[in-house]
Amino acid sequence: MTYPAFDVETAAVVPATADVTRTVVCTSCGCRLNRAEDLAGWLHFSPASGRDARGCLVDCADKVHDARGKSL
Repeated sequence: MTYPAFDVETAAVVPATADVTRTVVCTSCGCRLNRAEDLAGWLHFSPASGRDARGCLVDCADKVHDARGKSL
């Protein structure tokens, strides 16, 4: 028996179309963005009146971002 990470048979269990989660960062302010499933994009964490999670006033806080982190 081999270690499961090196076992070729169990490695094939993960489908090739599995969604890989990655970090998306805002290109404007550098904040990490959260996936918004209903909007098909990424949003700042808890935006409030134009401010990001750190409390900084940024112009893109309330906008939806694409996969590269640019606000739309």
